[in-house]
Amino acid sequence: MTSDSTTGANSSRDQTLVILGASGDLTARLLLPGLGALLTTGGVDKLQLVGSAVESWDDDRWRSQVTESFATVDAHGPQVEAVVATTRYVTADATDENDLRALLDSCTGQLIIYFALPPAVTEKVCRVLTGVDLPEGTRLAIEKPFGSDAESAAALNELVTQLVPEDHVHRIDHFVAMSTVLNILGVRFANRMIEPLLNNQHVHSVDVVFDESLTLEGRAAFYDGTGALADMIQSHLLEVLSLFAMEPVPSLHGDAVRDGKAQILRATRIWDDDPITYSRRARYTAGEIDGRQVPSFVDEKGIDGSRNTETFAELVLAVDTWRWSGVPFRVRSGKALGSPRTEVTVTFKPPQQIPVGMTGSPQPNRLHIGIPLGANTFGLDVNISGPGDSFEIDPVSLAGEFGAGMLPPYGQVLRGVIEGIPPLSVRGDMAVQCWRIIEPVREAWRENRVPIGEYAAGSTGPTGWAPTGLPGQGE
Repeated sequence: MTSDSTTGANSSRDQTLVILGASGDLTARLLLPGLGALLTTGGVDKLQLVGSAVESWDDDRWRSQVTESFATVDAHGPQVEAVVATTRYVTADATDENDLRALLDSCTGQLIIYFALPPAVTEKVCRVLTGVDLPEGTRLAIEKPFGSDAESAAALNELVTQLVPEDHVHRIDHFVAMSTVLNILGVRFANRMIEPLLNNQHVHSVDVVFDESLTLEGRAAFYDGTGALADMIQSHLLEVLSLFAMEPVPSLHGDAVRDGKAQILRATRIWDDDPITYSRRARYTAGEIDGRQVPSFVDEKGIDGSRNTETFAELVLAVDTWRWSGVPFRVRSGKALGSPRTEVTVTFKPPQQIPVGMTGSPQPNRLHIGIPLGANTFGLDVNISGPGDSFEIDPVSLAGEFGAGMLPPYGQVLRGVIEGIPPLSVRGDMAVQCWRIIEPVREAWRENRVPIGEYAAGSTGPTGWAPTGLPGQGE
């Protein structure tokens, strides 16, 4: 196991970033543009970039890929030029101990290994690394999903912490690194008029929604073995829920944010421990999205319809803390929907009494916090006296706009890894808890105790679901 004293601070040591799986789409489309944007800010010194994969590329081809990806974010400046000029490529099979040792021995300075690999391959590489002496201070950056269930995630945690200390493991959730998700912290903790109301005395329900119009977009092989529950809810939306629901933290440094999120995840479970009543799943049929004809999910190339993979998943969750006890959290994600909606929505309880003589139809007060792919907005739905009759209630919406972040999500991710800053990465216990929360649902679905529904592509999703026993029903 390695350790150093630079965690949490930007060190002036030479660093080498090794990307395993460098020839893949993740590297070209997300990792390299993120790195280019980060280098453009001028905040990274003495970085050597090494790409490696089984493909027989040479330095020139790799440098062309780096240059092309950097150009997509208009990366420029002396640090960008230095990385492009010195970057190199090593053909290697990372699951072969001799290849991997030779690759790492060719690197200098503090080592950062980024696993841009499928989860199963990542695990194999980690097992191979147990036979390799890693340099002191090595950091590992591992893409989610981390494991395939709670047991395998715990086993993988044990494996990687044999290699490096926990605070040198960065489990990557680029979703939470998006600036619009991080705005949740500002809305909650920088507004006295909002934070005191976010509890079970005032909140009726919370919705965490990621409805998108995208279909498979070439990811059939991955998606058909995963589905919306594991791909979006387990990997991303539970992280968003924990970020929103955590208790106020004294600092954004160190482990304070991860401690707060972990506390929420430990307290989260399916409502009433009843996955049959409080979960639903569906998949899209043929339809039209923005004038484009979309085939049924089961007819998409590479999909095995007998697997019953869902493209839509929705759960009702309970968060058993003093603040949130009794408040249902509805978490939902769907593909091929005609009305994309990506936000955290807080619905407040109705006022205790509306004066006799005030007419109209008051609507619930709602707080809207936009998250990635949606409108980059913050909104508040309130009731006021409308124009004309001053005694008639008129619902209105107040809206503001979040500023764009300086860095794209993977730029934020890489900054955290390079500087050794942990808040944006997922700690090992959190990865296990995210799997633990959804496991009763997965079991019920595998046993077909929850039927799989359908919805037309381009629609608003499946209809007709009204789980019973939630607070406020029948009022």
